[in-house]
Amino acid sequence: MSEVISIVPEIDETALDEDIKIVFAKCRHKLGLVPNVIKVMAYHPAKLRNFMLTYNELMLGESPLSKLEREMIAVVVSSHNDCEYCLESHGAAVRLLSGNPELDVQLAEDHRRLDLSEREWAMLDYALKLTADPQNFGEEDRDRLKLSGFTDAEIFDINDVVSFFNYSNRMAHGLNMKPNPEYASMGK
Repeated sequence: MSEVISIVPEIDETALDEDIKIVFAKCRHKLGLVPNVIKVMAYHPAKLRNFMLTYNELMLGESPLSKLEREMIAVVVSSHNDCEYCLESHGAAVRLLSGNPELDVQLAEDHRRLDLSEREWAMLDYALKLTADPQNFGEEDRDRLKLSGFTDAEIFDINDVVSFFNYSNRMAHGLNMKPNPEYASMGK
């Protein structure tokens, strides 16, 4: 019997739709595992398809933000929300993309203590405020990004990543989603 990964019952892979079986196989081939979020979302195949389409476009698709910048945002947002799943999985991505085996933990503890550029500080401050204090968010917050050199397209993508991870964090909490143990050693 496998380890419980969520309150949602794990789906029998042999019963999955063919396109989702292909996703599971691609994940095993590329990552050496099927992320638990995909296993959990497979409980509702249409929602898994939508989730993957959004995630792939947002985090892997073309963007004026680098993949590392997007992953750094994911870690800062997930840290504020205390989302174990996203901290583990996106922390691994930060380590792999940056080549720094401790950057994820440092970002989660306090990104302001890191030797980052003003641009990175502005981006992460913005992500944190939009997550922690959205009702007090305003034009001055967007202006700081512009003063730090961000374009409107980059600001759009920052908002998109922040919003997606607030959603994902809440899904992970609500469904008691557990991270794959393999994430802990990736990039270390």
